Order: sequence, then C-alpha cells, then structure tokens
Amino acid sequence: MTDLAALADLISVPSQSSADEARTRQGMLTKPTGALGRLEDLSIWVSAAQGVCPPHAFIRPRVVIFAGDHGIARTAQTSAYPPEVTAQMVLNFVNGGAAVNVLARQAGASVRIVDVSVDADPAYAHDIDPDVVAHRIRRGSGSIDREDAMTTAESVAAFELGRLIADQEIDAGADLLIPGDMGIGNTTPAAAIIGLLANADAATVTGKGTGIDDATWMRKCAAVRDAMRRGKAVKGDPLALLTTIGSPDFAAATGFLLQASVRGVPVILDGTISTACALVADRISPHARSWWLAGHRSTEPAQSIALQRLDLEPIVDYGMRLGEGTGALLALLIVQSATATLREMATFGEAGVSDRDA
Repeated sequence: MTDLAALADLISVPSQSSADEARTRQGMLTKPTGALGRLEDLSIWVSAAQGVCPPHAFIRPRVVIFAGDHGIARTAQTSAYPPEVTAQMVLNFVNGGAAVNVLARQAGASVRIVDVSVDADPAYAHDIDPDVVAHRIRRGSGSIDREDAMTTAESVAAFELGRLIADQEIDAGADLLIPGDMGIGNTTPAAAIIGLLANADAATVTGKGTGIDDATWMRKCAAVRDAMRRGKAVKGDPLALLTTIGSPDFAAATGFLLQASVRGVPVILDGTISTACALVADRISPHARSWWLAGHRSTEPAQSIALQRLDLEPIVDYGMRLGEGTGALLALLIVQSATATLREMATFGEAGVSDRDA
C-alpha cells in the first residue's frame, strides 16, 4: 500500500520570501498600487511557486487527460451520451480535433492522453502512439451505486500511475501542469465524492452534466445518493473512498496532483472532475492546495461547493462544462499575462516616472 502519511510529509509550501519580493516589486511598477487587480495576486502566486522574482515565463505547460469509463453511466443511464463516446473522443484528442487541442495551441501548451480505464478493446487505438493505452488499469469502473468502482490493488496502481506520469512530465521539462479528463458519466462519481467530503446532499451536488433532461437528472440524483451511502463508511480514508465510489482515472488524477505538489510544480485545476480529485488529495495533504489554482467555475454545482471547501477562487467564469482541461487553458492565458506584467513592466525608477509619494 502507498504510505500516504510519508507522501504528505514530502510536500512543502511555495516560497514565502519570493512572494514577499513579488509583492514589493508590484508596489514599484508604473501603475497605482492594486490597479491590475487579481493579475497582481496571480503574479505573486507564480513567483512563490517558482521561487524567484520576477517570475519567468512558462516554457512547457502540459495538459494530461486521464480518460476512463464509468459503469454508472451504462447501468443508471446518467448521461446524455453513450459510453462509446469516451473512446471516440480519445481518438479525437489524438488527432488534434477537440476543444482542448485548439485551446492548448492558443496557450502554447501541449496535450498528453492517458487511457486509464476506457471500456474499449485496446485495438481501438492501434494506429496511434501505444503510450496512450499502455497504462490502462482496467476496462471501465464498477457501477458505484451498487458495487465498488475497482479493487484496492487497482486503486493503488492507478494512484501510483498518476504519480509516475507527473514525474515523467516534470522530468521532461513541464513547468506547469493541467489535469484534464474524459469519461462519459464522470460527473456522477465527482458529485458523490464532493457530496461526502463537503457534507452536502445528493440533490445539491448533482448537476445536468452533458445537458441531461429532468428524468435523467432524477436518475443521476438517485445514483449519487446511493453511491454516497456506500462511501460514507470510508470517507475518512482517501484511497478507500476512491476504491469505493471513485474510478481509476480519478485515482490517477489524485496521485498526479499530489506528486506535482511534491515536486513543487504549479497546477491549474480544470472543472468538476479535477476539483473532486483535488478535494481527495487535500485530505492527504492540506499543503498540496498551495500549489494549485482554480482555473474556472463550472456550471456543475458540486464544483463550486468543492472550491469553497478548498478556499480556491476560480480565475474565469464563462459558464463552461466541457471538461478536458479547457477551462484551465483559458485561465492559463490570464496567468501568463499576469506573470508577464510582473516580469516586464518598468518600475517608477527605471521609467523615470514620478510615483505617488513624489
């Protein structure tokens, strides 16, 4: 078993001295104090995460999409789309045709896809990079309203896979990470996990996901309620919770978030799925959240509840609910702009501009 306490001990907090330097420099730039609003706060956060002031530009931001199917989508019919779409979208990601690919190109980021638990024959990806399917833990997850999502061994393997992938990406030069997701039905386990950890009822945390109708929403609420009942006994054990009502792709994303914090690499969270995993990771190490930004506010109610628990304020709120990493990529453009202002703006002294005191 993974020693979660030992893992938590490896996580420190970003550099306070660099944050202090950044805050001082913000007060010296050619603008009224606070005039750039939250851009100033973001630039200070980046300086702290990088441990340097002024902060440097991100060279290799990287999106890692953890893909997996969810048994609840097939048995309880909680999604507007059939489960087959998960594998089809993996191929779309590989071919560069999805929204995440478009936004990544705009932000100067690259995308990696990891099939953790897609319920399809591995041959579906026979003509693409074998690394996409090389790490699969199992085909789909159990229907969490009536059975465990996976075995304990599979949960640990998925968690360690996420850590391994974080290490691989950081060792290859990634200096900012974004956890993406793809999996029909994945907002159901996310809602159940958030409901349990945030002490909210099923109806409050259950949203419309892919745009489901009222009848489907009622079935989804019942599935979330039943999953929460099954998970209540293990809510204090993060890995057991993922085993019971999570999924392999959730476990991998949770390990990914924690290992990024161990390595001191900043993360921009995306929507409901990555925020649910962050809430689980936070139970393992409260220091981990200091390395994360909330990219955007999803329309899913569970995510707002989880963000409040994590004390994270989303950067953008555009009514998005796609997942994949899309909201985090929009936020990355703003984070990059914030970083550039602190790094490239002239101070009053450099520009020969009189400051307020003068």
